[in-house]
Amino acid sequence: MQEFLAQLAIFVIAAFLGYELISRVPNLLHTPLMSATNAIHGVILVGGMITLSTGTGVPIKIVGFVAVFFGALNVVGGFWVTNRMLGMFRPPVRRVKRREEG
Repeated sequence: MQEFLAQLAIFVIAAFLGYELISRVPNLLHTPLMSATNAIHGVILVGGMITLSTGTGVPIKIVGFVAVFFGALNVVGGFWVTNRMLGMFRPPVRRVKRREEG
């Protein structure tokens, strides 16, 4: 029971610290920070795949599958959003009008 309370305390402190850190990130640093967190979620994805492949019980397989699913979803979605945000800083593409033949 004491170990559970220690883990719960660490979780609560980490959640509070994470919220405080993310809420203070300026808009200019949002894109690089999002790219870095996508790399971290890639590590979570690999850990979920290892858990899924080496797990012996059904609950462990379920947790591994959920970790892989949400990890992949987060990595793909994060890079998609980062690409769109970086697209705002690209120069506009000029469109050339074609002459109609006829």
